[in-house]
Amino acid sequence: MNNITLVECPRDAMQGWKHFIPTQTKVNYLNQLLKCGFDVLDFGSFVSAKAIPQLADTKEVIPQLQLDGKTKLLAIIANTRGAEEAVVYDEIHYLGFPFSISETFQLRNTNKTIAESLKQVEEIQQLCVKHGKELVVYISMGFGNPYGDEYSAEVAIKWVGQLAAMGIKTIAMSDTVGVAKPDNIEYIFKTLVPEFKDVHIGAHFHSTPDTWEEKIQTAYGNGCVRFDSAMKGIGGCPMAEDELVGNIATENIVQWAGNKNIPLKLNTEAFSEAWRMAAEIFV
Repeated sequence: MNNITLVECPRDAMQGWKHFIPTQTKVNYLNQLLKCGFDVLDFGSFVSAKAIPQLADTKEVIPQLQLDGKTKLLAIIANTRGAEEAVVYDEIHYLGFPFSISETFQLRNTNKTIAESLKQVEEIQQLCVKHGKELVVYISMGFGNPYGDEYSAEVAIKWVGQLAAMGIKTIAMSDTVGVAKPDNIEYIFKTLVPEFKDVHIGAHFHSTPDTWEEKIQTAYGNGCVRFDSAMKGIGGCPMAEDELVGNIATENIVQWAGNKNIPLKLNTEAFSEAWRMAAEIFV
């Protein structure tokens, strides 16, 4: 029975939220999530305040976080400039970069082509190595896209190989608009996990409430042990579609893991309180 790495993603939940969440409310919520014992907390981003106004206060949030060393912080960046800002913070362990294999979405999300973004990955990876950070690359639209751009599982797998060759050690296959189907999930993870033994291949699924379990179960059954989720299933990418498809709810993954006797190192009391806080924040 493989232990799983849980990545809690309040940043993904907050980024498209319609009204601004006050900085102190963010701090209080993030500190409660830090008490839960998640492996990683995707907490904020260093992107244009114009693009993602909800997270313009990330730099104000960082000094107020109560870190105990158990949970590693991850911040999203969209370009080299953002990476340069993020790497100066000792508190941050991971930088996350969305690399879309859909040309349309890469332009929408980062205002760069795939070729330009690959160059950015190279620059950001060099920054991470220099400053002792780890780069996590998200293969956005990794299971298909709504734009009619060319897609196949082989294309997604090819990009993982190219990124792994650049020294990237954590790559998350991302179902940005919730289109992943079990057969495609199975094929991708069954191929990637044995081939790239030195790379952590994760899953960042967006999902409707009726399909989350088949996605998690299929990925886990084919060797994936790193999962992103968000309390109450809030979130989705505001750059992708007008109608957001939310994250998989963390409480669902926790229950699923319990049913499968997969051990999680979570503080259940802290988790319950964080869930209660999420219900108050995201209304």
